[in-house]
Amino acid sequence: MINSVLKYSYSIFFGTISLLSLAQNKTPKNIILILSDDHAYQAISAYNDRLATIAPTPNIDKLANEGIRFDRSYVGNSICAPSRATILTGKHSHKNGVLTLKESFDGSQPTIASILQKAGYQTSIIGKWHLKSEPVGFSYWDVLIDQGDYYNSDFKTAKGTEIHKGYVTDVITDKAINWLEKGRDKKQPFMMIVGNKAPHANWIPPLQYLNTFDNVSIPEPKNLFDTHDGHISEAKQIDMTLDEMPMGWYCQIWSEPKNVPNIYEDYGGKLWQRAYGRLSKEEKQTFDSAFKDKNEAFAKANLKGNDLIRWKYQRIMQNYLGCIKSVDDNVGRLMAYLKENKLDENTLVIYTSDQGLFLGEHGFYDKRLMYEEAFRTPLIAYCPSIIKGGKVSNDLVQNIDYAPTILDYAGVQIPKEIQGKSLLPVMTQKKVKNWRKSLYYQYYDFPGGHNIAKHEGVRTERYKLIHYYHLNKWEFFDLKKDPAEMKSQYNSPEYAKDIALLKIELATLRKQYQVPSLK
Repeated sequence: MINSVLKYSYSIFFGTISLLSLAQNKTPKNIILILSDDHAYQAISAYNDRLATIAPTPNIDKLANEGIRFDRSYVGNSICAPSRATILTGKHSHKNGVLTLKESFDGSQPTIASILQKAGYQTSIIGKWHLKSEPVGFSYWDVLIDQGDYYNSDFKTAKGTEIHKGYVTDVITDKAINWLEKGRDKKQPFMMIVGNKAPHANWIPPLQYLNTFDNVSIPEPKNLFDTHDGHISEAKQIDMTLDEMPMGWYCQIWSEPKNVPNIYEDYGGKLWQRAYGRLSKEEKQTFDSAFKDKNEAFAKANLKGNDLIRWKYQRIMQNYLGCIKSVDDNVGRLMAYLKENKLDENTLVIYTSDQGLFLGEHGFYDKRLMYEEAFRTPLIAYCPSIIKGGKVSNDLVQNIDYAPTILDYAGVQIPKEIQGKSLLPVMTQKKVKNWRKSLYYQYYDFPGGHNIAKHEGVRTERYKLIHYYHLNKWEFFDLKKDPAEMKSQYNSPEYAKDIALLKIELATLRKQYQVPSLK
C-alpha cells in the first residue's frame, strides 16, 4: 500500500509531477529567489568591475564566494515585466505573452509557483510583482502596486491594500522574514520570491545613505561620451543619454530654492514629488538638508556640456549606489535569519536582477538594448549542500534557465514547454558537456520608452549580431577585440564568414524557440 502511494504520480495540465522525490526527501529543499530591479552586474563588487572598491557589496559577495557566480548570464528581453514573466515561466516573451510593459500576465500558464505548489511546496512572493494581473499559484502574496514607492509604500495582499511605514527594501525583508517565521507551514518545503523595488529609478536611498557617496569620486565608464558614430545612425536618436536626461531624474529639490527651475514637469520629477509627499515632517527635513546645499551649488555653477554630464553621472550614481547599499544590507539580514534557524544548508538562494542597466556606458542610463550592460544580468547561487564555494561559470546562461533550475533542485519534473535548461549541472560539475553555444534576444517595445527600435539578435562566446528588423539594419561586434561594443563591424569583409554563420545560427534559434514571424 505504501509503495503504491509513493509511486503514484498525477497528471496536471502542464505535465506530470512525481511525488516520489518529495516523499523520499527527508530534508526539505527550499528555494529563495532574490530578484532586484535594475541591479547592474557592474554594481556588485564580486564582479570586480570599476565600482568594486568604492561601493562594495559584502553580503551579496559572500553568496558568490561561498556559492557560484555566473559571469555570462543574460536576459531574453531587457525590460522589467517581460523579464519577470520569463523568470516565472522559463519561456521567452513570445511564449509567455508578456512582450512589453503593456500586456497583462496570464497566470493560468504553468509557473514555478503553481508547479511547486501542486508538488507540496509553500510558495510566496513579497515585494515587487509588476505584472498587472494578480499573483497566481502563491500560497501567500504581499506585493507592491505597480512600481511601488521607496518610502511608506502601499502593499497589496488578497485581503486588500495597506501602507507600510519605512524604507521599502527594509519593509520587504521584514515581511519575508516574518513569513518564514510565522506565515508558512513549517512542515512543508518553501519557495519564496523576494522582489526588491531597488535600485529602480528614481533612485532614492534610505535616510542613512542619502549622503554616503557625496565625497566619493565615482569612476566613469571609458565610453561615457560615446558619440555613437560606430553604431547604426538611429542610435543617435535614442533618448536615454545623460546629456538629455530631464532634470527631475537627478536633481532632488524639495523646498525648491528660487534660483532653481521647476523640476516637476517631467516624469522623473513627478516621481520624486510623489515620494516626497509620502514622507513624515521629520523625514522631509532630513531630505531637504541632504540635498538643499548641493542643489543650490549646482544651480549656481551653471554647468554645460561634458561638465554637466559628469555632474549628472556623479549624482545619479550616488543615489543608485545608496539604494544598492540597502539591498546588500538586507541580503545580509535574510541570510542571517536562515543561518540562525538552520535553513541555510539546504536552501537554494539565487540572487539576480530582472535585467542589467547602463551606468553611463555609451552615455546611457536605462536598459532595453542588446548591448552588454543591459543584456547581461548578475546571477549568483548559494546552497552549501550542493555547490562548492568559490565557483565561477563562464557558460552562456539566460533567465529562461531559472525556472527549470528551481524545479530540478526541488526534484520536480520540468514541463516540456519550458525553454530553458537546468543550471544544476553547471553549479555542481566541473565541466558540463554539450552546453549551449548561443543565446537569443528580442526587444519589442517600439514605439515605446526611449525611442529604441525593435531588434533581435544572437550572442555566442565571442560574437554578437543584432538585427533591427523594422529598419532592415544590422550591427556586428567582435566582443574579444571590442568588448565595449564601440564600433560595429557588420560591413567589414574580415568578418563576412562569421556574420554569415551567425545569421544561420539566428535562424536556428528562431526555429528552436518557435519565434513567430517578425512584426
